Amino acid sequence: MRINITARHFKLSDDLRTFTEKEIQRLKKYFDQIIDVDVILEWQKIHRSAEIKVSVYGNLLTAQAQADEMHKAIINAIEKLERQLIKYKGKLRDFDHEKPGEIPAPVTEEDEPYLEEF
Repeated sequence: MRINITARHFKLSDDLRTFTEKEIQRLKKYFDQIIDVDVILEWQKIHRSAEIKVSVYGNLLTAQAQADEMHKAIINAIEKLERQLIKYKGKLRDFDHEKPGEIPAPVTEEDEPYLEEF
């Protein structure tokens, strides 16, 4: 899993980087086939926001969260992604592959009276 972290309007500290990477590793227990993760952390006057994009096979899952502190915003976005990954994994598990159907039996003379009723 490749992790790309971008900081907007502030300098990313090593503590915040390790915290973010540790929180992203939590996603592996829900779905272990994550291709890459893009994290955009933004520092605004009033609030802090975190946007996380997770690439899985064939899909891009996205979560955004805003909070007073950057750590809370990251945790909230991770929790949203956890729910999305659980739902995505459930869809993959429930996906029913097309099974070759049986060839229908030919109509016989015994079935003809039933066909005439319709």
